[in-house]
Amino acid sequence: MTDHSPTDRPTVLFVCVHNAGRSQMAAGYLQHLAGDRIQVRSAGSSPADQVNAVAVAAMAEVGIDITAEAPKLLTDDAVREADVVVTMGCGDACPFYPGKRYEDWVLDDPAGQDLDHVRPIRDEIRARIEALIAELTRD
Repeated sequence: MTDHSPTDRPTVLFVCVHNAGRSQMAAGYLQHLAGDRIQVRSAGSSPADQVNAVAVAAMAEVGIDITAEAPKLLTDDAVREADVVVTMGCGDACPFYPGKRYEDWVLDDPAGQDLDHVRPIRDEIRARIEALIAELTRD
């Protein structure tokens, strides 16, 4: 059995403007589905005061608790330390570093939406997370 130090794990950073909806749901799914195989971070270019309550409710429906999360400010260090940077509508606010893997996930913003509109966003995020895990954990 091989011991993996934390530095051996790929780090994924999810970025959106407010770090309150899409990026929090994505981080919650990745943490839940990948466990300790992938290090998960999220941040926003202009963080909100709290995580979107409808995003919290949508994730609770699938057994993932993101109530303890708080929006965090995107820093250059967070991007530098990430192996994969997934942006979700943050436009040009995300710093770019050559050699990093960037993905831009075009997803509707759950802000101001009711639960019926947020569920499909949540489900699309899960499908993308499952594909990302499969790519990052291939030997």
